Amino acid sequence: MARSSIHGQWSSRWVFILAATGSAVGLGNIWRFPYLTGENGGAAFVLLYLGCIAAVGVPLLMAEIMLGRRGRQSPIHSFESLAQDESLSRNWRWLGAMGVVAGFMILSFYSVVAGWSLAYVFYTGSGMFADITVEGAGERFNAMIGSAETLLAWHTVFMVMTAIIVGRGVQSGLEQAVKYLMPALFILLIAMVGYAMGTGDFGAAISYLFHPDFSKLTNKTVLEALGQAFFSLSLGMGAILTYGSYLSDNTSIPHTSVIIALADTAVALLAGLAVFPIVFAYGLEPSSGPGLVFVSLTLAFAHMPFGQVFGCLFFILLTVAAWTSAISLLEPATAWLVERLKWRRRHAVIWTGTIAWVMGIGSLLSFNHWDSVKFFGKNFFDSMEFISTSVMLPVGGLLIAVFAGWRMSRASSSDELRMQSTLGYSVWRVLTRYVAPAGVVLVFLNALGIL
Repeated sequence: MARSSIHGQWSSRWVFILAATGSAVGLGNIWRFPYLTGENGGAAFVLLYLGCIAAVGVPLLMAEIMLGRRGRQSPIHSFESLAQDESLSRNWRWLGAMGVVAGFMILSFYSVVAGWSLAYVFYTGSGMFADITVEGAGERFNAMIGSAETLLAWHTVFMVMTAIIVGRGVQSGLEQAVKYLMPALFILLIAMVGYAMGTGDFGAAISYLFHPDFSKLTNKTVLEALGQAFFSLSLGMGAILTYGSYLSDNTSIPHTSVIIALADTAVALLAGLAVFPIVFAYGLEPSSGPGLVFVSLTLAFAHMPFGQVFGCLFFILLTVAAWTSAISLLEPATAWLVERLKWRRRHAVIWTGTIAWVMGIGSLLSFNHWDSVKFFGKNFFDSMEFISTSVMLPVGGLLIAVFAGWRMSRASSSDELRMQSTLGYSVWRVLTRYVAPAGVVLVFLNALGIL
C-alpha cells in the first residue's frame, strides 16, 4: 500500500546515507568504541565487532529502514498502519512508542554528556589546559561536573542547537544540517588521524587495532562486541525508522544499509587511529574508560605540539558527532506530535525539546546535588541510561526482528526490500529471524548481568 510522508522526503539517496550515518555516528563511535577496544584486547575485539555488524547490525538496520519506508509515518503510527496491513493487532503500535520513548530518554542524558564536549571546545581553545598536570586535568573535569550551574548552561545550549535544526523540518533543517556536519566530521577525523600520525606512536596503534591476539578473547569480549554493534547503529530507538520514512521508493535499502554500516564502522576505526597513537606515545592507559577522553587526552594535548589547536578540533569533532545523533533522537517524538495533534513543527519541537531538557536536569544533578540519591543502587543518570539502553533498546530490537522476520508477510518485506537476488533475500530473512534475535537476547542478558 503506497503512502507518502507529510513531513517531506530526502532529496537524494546520499543525503539519507549522510543523515542515517549521522544518527548512527555519535559519542558511541568516537568516545565509547576506542575505550571498549582498549578494555577488550584491541584487534580481536575489532574483528568480532565487524562480524557482529554483518550478522546482527545490517539485517536489523535493513529491517528498520524497510518498516519506516513502508509506514511513511512516525514509529508509533507506522507500526499501527503496518499491523493493519498485515491483519495484526493494533498493539504493535506500542513497539513504536517504546522506541520513541527510549530515544527521548537517551536524548535527555545524551545532551548532558554532549554538553561536556561543547564545554571542552571552549576550555581547550582558550588555553585553559596549557601545561596542565595529571591532577589538574582530573580536578578540572570534576569541577565541571560538580557544578550544576555549569552543566545546566552547556546542556541548555546543546539542546537549543538540536531543537533549532529539528524545528526547521526535513529538507530545510535535518537535510541541510547533515549535508554540512557529516563532511565536516569526516574532515576533522582525517585531520586528527594525520596529526596522530605525526605526533603519536602510529605503529603501536596499527598493531593494537589490526593485529589480533585471540588469546585475549573471552565471553565478555563477545558480548561487548555484540552490544557495541547493536548500539552503534542507533537500532531500536525509532531514529532510523523515522529517517527511513523519508526515503524515496527507488532507493535500494540493502545497498544503502551496507554503506551506512561501513561508514559507521569507518568512523569508529578512524577514531581509534586518532586516539590510540596519542595514548601510546604518552604512556596513557588505553582501557581507562570514559576518562580517556576528558582527562587523559586533555592532558596529552596540553603537552603536544599545536595541542591547543588540535585539542579544540577534537572536541569540536565530538560535539558534531553528538549533534547529528541528537537531531535524530528528537525527530521521532516531534514527528509524532505533528501527526497526532496536527501541530506546526516548530510548536511541536518546543514541547519535545523542553521536556527532554527538563529530564536532562535530573541527569546533570546526578553528578552533584543528587549524587547520593539512588534507585536500586543507581543514580538518576545511570537509571535513565540502564532503562533505555539496557532494557528498552534490546527489547525493541528483538521485537523489530520478530515483526519484520515473522509477522510481516514474505510478500510485503520482499516487495519493500526489492533485492535482486533471491538468495540475498533468503539470507536476510534467516539472519533477521534467527541470528539477529539471538544476538539481541545475548546483549539483553549481558546488560542485566545474567551472562
